[in-house]
Amino acid sequence: MFSSLRVRNYRLFATGAVVSNTGTWMSRIAQDWLVLSITGSSFAVGITTALQFLPMLLFGLFGGVIADRYPKRQILLCTQAALGALGLLLAALTLSGHVQVWHVYVIAFALGMVTVVDNPARQTFVVEMVGPGEIRNAVSLNSANFQAARLIGPAVAGVLITAVGSGWAFLLNGLSFLAPLAGLLLMRTAELHKVERVPRGKGQLREGLHYVAGRPELIWPIVLVGFIGTFGFNFPIILTGFVNHVYHSGASTYGLLNTIIALGSLGGALLAARRGRTRLRLLVAAAFAFGMLEVLAALAPSFWMFALLLLPIGVFGMTFNTSANASVQLASDPAMRGRVMSLYMMVFVGGTPIGGPLVGWVTDTYGARVGFLSGGLVAALAAVGVGLVLARIGGLRLKVDLHRGKDHRLIEFVPREGAAAPLVTAA
Repeated sequence: MFSSLRVRNYRLFATGAVVSNTGTWMSRIAQDWLVLSITGSSFAVGITTALQFLPMLLFGLFGGVIADRYPKRQILLCTQAALGALGLLLAALTLSGHVQVWHVYVIAFALGMVTVVDNPARQTFVVEMVGPGEIRNAVSLNSANFQAARLIGPAVAGVLITAVGSGWAFLLNGLSFLAPLAGLLLMRTAELHKVERVPRGKGQLREGLHYVAGRPELIWPIVLVGFIGTFGFNFPIILTGFVNHVYHSGASTYGLLNTIIALGSLGGALLAARRGRTRLRLLVAAAFAFGMLEVLAALAPSFWMFALLLLPIGVFGMTFNTSANASVQLASDPAMRGRVMSLYMMVFVGGTPIGGPLVGWVTDTYGARVGFLSGGLVAALAAVGVGLVLARIGGLRLKVDLHRGKDHRLIEFVPREGAAAPLVTAA
């Protein structure tokens, strides 16, 4: 489960990441609550989220080109320093009492601009640290790292917001980026796996898009990631709506619900770290289960039933996330990996500027339950649609066997008669 941690450079990376991720989650919770306290609107929270992820939608592919061209360690030193500086700026505005909602909007957009380059560089730097043989494990541990921080960050943020205000959460977030900067500086560059950088040239962005479009094992998982990212992962908007308008509670309850999702997500990431293979059927099944669980949570009659359903939502959401990330990276040529992962992140994160305000509007207009229900249904239907497309490409058909017995499965995919060799071997 923890085999990647045998690599010294990856240990330094993971140690720095868990500190900065904890600060990031503290800041994210404080930012959402700050906007809600200023405006009283879930739509405004959606606008903030949208602005933070809009740059990924507009410029995400260019970040992949940069990640393929330049040394990723140097890129990350610059981006992590910039993220820390923006955290300190928001802290100064909030602690001084001068913060306004447009300040939060501008800083959220600036964070998104830095993330355009940081995300593909960080995703693809993993293979340079651990090599291709450990990439599944390292990707899963990165997700576990992120979710472990998510367990701590929201809880600490809830206490800080209640006790001393949001500004201290922003300050600690800005200072937390010293940890990944130290880890990057302490790495032994001679132990990094060499990846040939792509020389500067024309048409590299178009080349990356054509590469993905011609490979169903890349394009269809990315399509599914787009639907789930746009409509299924709007937890800041949905949870603020439930806490504020359904359960009439405060920041501590918001932190608690985020922590429950994080606990499930951590479990899903650790389970993914134990798997030796990544199958597209697992990807589709996890997406479908994730969507249906959101539907059930939207209809939950009590607070504690809603809270408990967030646990498996976290498990299946992270199972989907890690499976998609690892399968796309492993199916990509190393020279194309930065551009492929930038497209992946552009679709996954870049859909938020569309889904965030839309889900926020639905939540404000029709209630948090309808907003959550809608997102879950879209996720489940997308999983069914992509699953059927992949099955058809792979020469499979759905078989329903009503016979009882241990050797019989009720529902399974079997080869179609006369079908050619499957195009999607990972399915």
